[in-house]
This record gives sequence, C-alpha cells and structure tokens, in this order.
Amino acid sequence: MQVLRAVVSTGSITAAATNLGYTPSAISQQVAGLEKQAGLPLLERVGRGIRPTAAGRLLTEHAARLAEQLAEAESALTALRNGCAGTLRVRYFATAGAALVPPAVATFRAERSGVELDLKLTEPTDPFVELAAGRADVAITVLEPDAPAIEGMVARHLLADPLYAVLPRGHALARKRVIDLAELADEPWIDAECGASALCANFVRNACAGAGFSPKVAVESDDYATAQGFVAAGLGVTIIPRLGLGYAHPGVVVRKVRNPEPVRHIHVVYREDAAWNPAVLTLVEALEKAARAS
Repeated sequence: MQVLRAVVSTGSITAAATNLGYTPSAISQQVAGLEKQAGLPLLERVGRGIRPTAAGRLLTEHAARLAEQLAEAESALTALRNGCAGTLRVRYFATAGAALVPPAVATFRAERSGVELDLKLTEPTDPFVELAAGRADVAITVLEPDAPAIEGMVARHLLADPLYAVLPRGHALARKRVIDLAELADEPWIDAECGASALCANFVRNACAGAGFSPKVAVESDDYATAQGFVAAGLGVTIIPRLGLGYAHPGVVVRKVRNPEPVRHIHVVYREDAAWNPAVLTLVEALEKAARAS
C-alpha cells in the first residue's frame, strides 16, 4: 500500500521506483499483487501518465493514515524503550509505603514525568504472585537474609529495619536503654505483627523463640498506632519495626532490643526480563536513595 501511495503521489511508476530505490518492474509487480488482493484495478493510464481509480484513491488514503499510525507507534515504542512513557506497576506494604515510597516517587517523577505509576498496597508476601503473573513490575517486600534466590527475579536490598521494644511509661524495664528480648518473656503481648501477614508474624515468633520463649498474646492489633495505644494503656508490650515508629504514642517508651536483635530486611524486587527498562532501574535507584535517607 505504501508503494501504491508512492506511485499515486508521483504520478509515475518510474518516479516511484527512483524514490523507493526499486526497479520499475518491481513496483509494477507490487501494484499488480495489490490489485489481485483488492479484486479491483487500482491505477489507470491517462495519456503518458497514470492516475488512481476509486479503489486506488481509497487505498492510498488508508495507506497515508497507516503511515502516520506506524510513525506514532515507532515514536511511542522509542519512548517506552528509553523509559519515558508507559505505566510502571508498583506494589508495596504499609510501613514501606509510608517511609520509602513517597520520597522515591517524588524523585522518580522529577526524572521520568512521562511514566505513569500504578501504586498499590499489598501484604509483604503477595508481590511475588503479582510479579510472577505479570501484574506488577516492581515490588517492595521483606526477605530473610538467607532466603534462596527466586528464579526469574532480581532482589536488591534496601535496608535493615530493626525492631524496638515498646513499653508503657513507668514500666520497670523503661529505665534501661537496651533490653534483652528474654526480659519480655513473662509480659502480656500486644500483637502488632504487620496485620495479617504470615511472614511478619513468623518473623516475630522466630525472634522470640531465639530468646527462648513464645509470646503470650493478650491483645491483637492490625496496625502499629493502635498497638501503641494498647501498650500506653498498660495492657502489654510489643515490638515494632523502626519504620513503623514514625508516630510514637506519648504514653509509651521505645527501647532497643538484643539477644537476639530482631531485624527485618526490606528488598525491592523486579523480574529479570524487566532489567532492560530504564524506568524500572530509575525507580529502584530512587528507592535505594530513600532507604539511605531513612
């Protein structure tokens, strides 16, 4: 159709052949093949020249629009390849969302304003399903330091997020700057383990097991702010990640923990087949910068 368009625009098979770098015979064969497909003549002779038939004009008009659409597609593809267009689907969990995602998004948008970000809150374990299914491009999650590599995924460490003991003001242990985790063994506990995430729940239980006890849960809470309210009321103690302590209730004190020191390791994960995408890498670097500043 683009050959036909060249013939119609120049009014000559010879001129079209010169412009396109073909032989006149090749141009004639192309037009003849197109006429066979169309089932109608596309060109007619007028004196020494040629002009399009009604069918020829129709296809020439469509060829012009197709050429414009192809140019637009090539331009959009180039923008996508250069990380200047498209949509990046990002999944994150609550405390990472509060501490890391906002500054990273601000940095990202300053550099790649043409890329739309689809941001969605998920549990720490869910992003892998989203990534594997192709429904997410980048995910922030918690991984154990000795966790095996995930096939087809790239995981980059963002930060170590230690957990702190949260005690009521006036608690006997509040006078200490650092608390052995075992010292909380006989205390009633407020369950503030990242909501419904089995990963975080196991993380806290494993830390307590390492200190030789299983926490006696008195109250269950799905968020850190509410858990601090229960602690302030004297109903128990808890441990909360540093990133979850952006708000500190006036009725609690926060102390470091040791033996063991519970630390969760936050990673940004993306698929190996997305490693070519400059937008993905820009967002990952922005998250790493936000993690260093946190």
